[in-house]
Amino acid sequence: MLWTSTARPARGWEITACRHDDLVGRLCAAGLAAIADLGFVGLGGGGDDSSDPAVVTGYKKPEGKKLPPAKKQVNQLIAAERAVCEHAFAHLKNWRVLTRLRLDVKWATRLVRALMVLNWHEIAR
Repeated sequence: MLWTSTARPARGWEITACRHDDLVGRLCAAGLAAIADLGFVGLGGGGDDSSDPAVVTGYKKPEGKKLPPAKKQVNQLIAAERAVCEHAFAHLKNWRVLTRLRLDVKWATRLVRALMVLNWHEIAR
């Protein structure tokens, strides 16, 4: 993990939080890109016409139609790359303090950032 956003109540959409935190601007400023699921289609100007999107997503199936084999293959490649990140997020659940977190979001943010530092320390050993 490189960065965590401020904690928010769970009732919000992830794409709204990304827009609020200007995640695309942060990625562009750092010279990075992100691979995201289909819930993030349209974030960061990525799409068929964008040659260098900040957020790479797969293709949604058109209503009532099938995806062409090439787009299915792209979705499979993206899913394979995302699997590594999904495993990393699952690893965060090893920090049991996060499983039943009932705190003010201000304290939750500090806790998650402290766990991120501990995770860096564990990896560096």
